[in-house]
Amino acid sequence: MASRLWASRAASYLRISTFQRGFSTVLKDLKYADSHEWVKVSSTSATIGITDHAQDHLGDVVYVELPEVGASVTKGSSFGAVESVKATSDVNSPVSGKVIEVNEELSNSPGLVNASPYDSGWIIKVELSDAGEANSLMDSEQYSKFCEEEDAKH
Repeated sequence: MASRLWASRAASYLRISTFQRGFSTVLKDLKYADSHEWVKVSSTSATIGITDHAQDHLGDVVYVELPEVGASVTKGSSFGAVESVKATSDVNSPVSGKVIEVNEELSNSPGLVNASPYDSGWIIKVELSDAGEANSLMDSEQYSKFCEEEDAKH
């Protein structure tokens, strides 16, 4: 808890500004979950993070709760959380497997999730237990449409 408080204080001093724009970036070579996580599958492993749309709605990220390397993740279940100045949101895994790497940079620079959600702001890498699971996720066009429809409801 002390690290969370420290992270919140540090963020208020550092006040990371994010570039505001009217639309979210969606990358073509990724798959997307309806809970706004992305996954990039490469043979037997996958990199996971939250989408540009998600970070935009969260606002400035001040803390990222990471799982342990070796932990199991299950498709659709929470493996960590992202805390912003507005809210704390669970991060769900779009695929099942075992955590083989966590982005340690996020401990010191949680704002990477805002600044670079698809690149430097990735959250975990997993060894897939079922590579076919990603096939049920949305592609970039489906996800863009999903976001537009969701935003229209709010």
